[in-house]
Amino acid sequence: MSADPDARTDVGVDPETESEMGAAIDPDVDISTANTMRERANESRIKLWVMLGANRLLITGLLALFVFAAFVALGVFVYPPFEASLRSADTIETMFSTMIGAIVTATTLVLTISQLVISQENGPLGEQHARMSDTMDFRSYTRDLIGQPMPADPSMFLRVVIDAARRRAEALRSAIADNDDDQLRAEVDEFTESIVGNAEEVDEELDGATFGEFDVLFAALNFNYGWKLFQVERIADDHEESLTDEDHAILDELRTSLSMFGPAREHIKTLYFEWALIDLSQLILYVAVPALVVAAAMLAFVDGSTLTGATVGIPDILWLVAGGFTVTTLPFLLLIAYIARVATIAKRTLAIGPLILRGSQR
Repeated sequence: MSADPDARTDVGVDPETESEMGAAIDPDVDISTANTMRERANESRIKLWVMLGANRLLITGLLALFVFAAFVALGVFVYPPFEASLRSADTIETMFSTMIGAIVTATTLVLTISQLVISQENGPLGEQHARMSDTMDFRSYTRDLIGQPMPADPSMFLRVVIDAARRRAEALRSAIADNDDDQLRAEVDEFTESIVGNAEEVDEELDGATFGEFDVLFAALNFNYGWKLFQVERIADDHEESLTDEDHAILDELRTSLSMFGPAREHIKTLYFEWALIDLSQLILYVAVPALVVAAAMLAFVDGSTLTGATVGIPDILWLVAGGFTVTTLPFLLLIAYIARVATIAKRTLAIGPLILRGSQR
């Protein structure tokens, strides 16, 4: 994954403000980041749309269209003798008998995955009580941290945690406004602007987002709390002598607010993974039956020697086989569409806390 290690956002301290402060931020200290995951990782918008943002059924449909078009194009332009093979040999029988076996095997595998996912929710009373206790303990701790009850809606839950971090960042900037360390003031000002800008961007995306449609988790991925945690620790260490006890206390509160976002996002991610895998299992079961019917019909009723016509210059037998083959691949195309998103999310959230795995601003 490519990234520009020197990428900076436009938010921060402008030259006029720096001049008024009397000192510029050390050019070796890279504090602020872009407000979206795509900008930070320098990824193509189209790539992120395909892998993450787009509806999975739409991606499945696009993949099916590609398979169909590629099949026809290969039969017409790359290997024209394929038409004769469909008419005279047992190509159709071999192709669709193989697909029947593949569909049955894949469906069985999906059922196994569903059982594994569902098994995570099963357990004896003691385990269920422990899960409930851990959940309520986290909510109680977070309520004490932000001073209000935690919402039940996942998007509101994340918005409250992010807003707490934003408010404490602004409190830190206010606390050191009169500090004699110009470098400290400049760094905190840029850091605060970065947090505020990132928080506003994510808050806007979370507004009205519905869990189960990926919107909530997609927005949460845009808040790079790990880098912000690192900056809090760095500022506290680099300017220890310039910070008062009150300033250190505010930094600790900001650090705690940011650290709470980590387990909150991971919890939402885990729930989404289970939700998505169950959706995938259901959809594959739904399309497996039509795929089996089409494969069986191609074996039982299609005789290549009797289909001698052509449509728009392309043999009808090629249209028919291409369509039948595309339908039989739908379970696999669904699997590709869903696993592509799940794998991408998992790769981007491997580490929890201030550990930067990607090249951006490492």
